[in-house]
Amino acid sequence: MQPDAEVRLPADSAYVAVLRIATAGIAARLDFTLDDIEDLRMAVGEASAMLLDRARPGGQLIARFHLSDGRIEVRVSADAIRPSPPDTDSFAWQVLTTTASDVSAEVTDDLLTIALTVTSTTSSTPA
Repeated sequence: MQPDAEVRLPADSAYVAVLRIATAGIAARLDFTLDDIEDLRMAVGEASAMLLDRARPGGQLIARFHLSDGRIEVRVSADAIRPSPPDTDSFAWQVLTTTASDVSAEVTDDLLTIALTVTSTTSSTPA
């Protein structure tokens, strides 16, 4: 499935702030609450940090956004050499599972991806 938006950056911690700002802007356009936006920003930051620990020097950090009414799925990926899945007992993974409604990791030959979904708290409120 084609993403609704995609951001490609160097796999370097200096660019995580750029990704977090882009994420917040997308969530704001979908009328997410400030708390939901902050949860999403935090989750994307944690996912990025986990990926950058395993990223190939000179590689890319790629975020693909799949948008729907009151819901954002973000798939953050990094080029990696012999990627391994993240430790699901780590503090960073616990932060992800607390701030996102669904979290998963995928490993391929040269790519590590963390997918997370955040649903706006306003989307479950009756009109």
